[in-house]
Amino acid sequence: MPDENGPVAAKLRLDKWLVHARFCKTRSVAAALVTAGHVRVNGARAEKPSHAVAPGDVLTLVQPRVVRVIRVEALGLRRGPATEARTLYTELQETREESPPNPAYEGKGRPSKRDRRALDLSRHPVDD
Repeated sequence: MPDENGPVAAKLRLDKWLVHARFCKTRSVAAALVTAGHVRVNGARAEKPSHAVAPGDVLTLVQPRVVRVIRVEALGLRRGPATEARTLYTELQETREESPPNPAYEGKGRPSKRDRRALDLSRHPVDD
């Protein structure tokens, strides 16, 4: 079905679709996500952000603390509101975000420097 800009393409670049569906805020962030190997299209790892997606393709997205499996339902024309973006895909697997427990200071009053450091280390563990 044509729109005011011409005929609608049957496929769309993966990075553009991720932005239109609001999985990424910008196209450069979407391109970085794809090149880092965090996106699979129909089970195969997407190597380039220019990989074409079409309605019916199944995407697996690895995001912080969650893996999402979605089916592309439509190609977007723009990055619109969230209600419009939700019509572009269907969740195939229920996603549960596993957030780490919030650290809390159990003592009374203001924490000491030692307590603050322990609290900071519990929030951001040091990788060895």
